[in-house]
Amino acid sequence: MPSRDDLKRDAASQAADLIQGGMVVGLGTGSTAAFFIEALATRKPDIVCIPTSERSAAQARAGGLQITDFAHHTSIDICVDGADEIKRDSLDLVKGLGGALLREKLVASAAKRLIIIADSPKLVDWLGTTAPVPVEVTPFAWELTAARLAKLASTVTRRASPNGVPYLTDGGNYILDCGFGAIADAAVTDRKLREIVGVVETGLFVGMAEMALVASAEGVSRFQRS
Repeated sequence: MPSRDDLKRDAASQAADLIQGGMVVGLGTGSTAAFFIEALATRKPDIVCIPTSERSAAQARAGGLQITDFAHHTSIDICVDGADEIKRDSLDLVKGLGGALLREKLVASAAKRLIIIADSPKLVDWLGTTAPVPVEVTPFAWELTAARLAKLASTVTRRASPNGVPYLTDGGNYILDCGFGAIADAAVTDRKLREIVGVVETGLFVGMAEMALVASAEGVSRFQRS
């Protein structure tokens, strides 16, 4: 039986097959995205990359990949990233457990194609059933923002780093992990969250993914957005 890392690596390899010379490629953040960056570094295609985090940027540079930015490229050919949950029918997503949801959404929004890679446990019938929704907020008055979020979510928890201090994103913000249970309408929930003053971005990625490559013991399946 393949391990979850083996499955993630299989999905990442198939995503790397989609990359062609001359492309501008968005690099996601997280354990699955790291396998994609590893695959690209092995193949070393003639591409330039826009990473979604300092962690992914460091891995890409160490692997010999060329890094660029939005000052030089305002459009991305393809972005490959992982997800914490993938809704089976719509390919709506929960992302951000890796702590880079704002930059991930910025890069995804600039991409002509957003390809999600994952192992099969990430595929769900309803978002919110296996993972909280990360919400990036300003540190100033975060308690007020959390109280307002608590009117929508059943639980709101400020994320902590391993040493116990508040987790800070690359942009210097906090993340509040919000438990909703099954989310009936991700677009409505996303809008309500973003209407709260102090919310910078949400981990709900609605209508953005074109395709998901989901690996299981039986192989890698392709899911297209309906």
